Amino acid sequence: MLLLYSKIQEAKHEILLGTYLNSFPKKYKERLLRYQRWEDVQLSLLGRLLIKEGLSYFDKKVDFENLMFTEYDRPYFKDNDVQFNVSHSGELVVVIFTNKFVDIGIDIEKSHNVKVTEFRGQMTPYEEQKIFNSECPQEEFFKYWTQKEAVLKATGRGLSIPLESFEIKNNITSIETRTFFVSEIDLQKEYVCHISQNQKIISKEIIVKEIDVKEFLTL
Repeated sequence: MLLLYSKIQEAKHEILLGTYLNSFPKKYKERLLRYQRWEDVQLSLLGRLLIKEGLSYFDKKVDFENLMFTEYDRPYFKDNDVQFNVSHSGELVVVIFTNKFVDIGIDIEKSHNVKVTEFRGQMTPYEEQKIFNSECPQEEFFKYWTQKEAVLKATGRGLSIPLESFEIKNNITSIETRTFFVSEIDLQKEYVCHISQNQKIISKEIIVKEIDVKEFLTL
């Protein structure tokens, strides 16, 4: 299992666009340029570049003209046995890869002030008690949120499955007779990240690598 991540850099933004924008399909370029914030543009672009870099690790060549999406908007390449999933928050974008026959998901969130009480309706009684009885409810909330999002992404169905319809205990949960496991990935301060898959996760088998934006400009 491979996890790649990058941090956006405003100083490298224009040269990054100039280097890579025209290498992507027209529809993606048009969508990218509709974003109002440079941060959103670069997060999306780095996600694609990380996908390409990660698949090369498995000796897979990438043609983004062949990038497809499921009915739940999950990206994949046809006739490619490497599973991958993307998430971004704040200044970080992460992509998880595996060539095992598993369903995998990842979610990352940058901690920030939120009204945790507004999410009570999306919690089970167990989760609500765990979060609001903790010493730091906000910190516990982001653990809960990234765990659940990672599981939902691993199912391939995303938020079509209600958050309150399942709960995670001891890093394991079940959804419609399927079992999913979760594991926390420690990347950077202020960020909470979890991965999930439908097989037990062996942490020592996960390769974690940060790729600086400037590395993409020297490839």
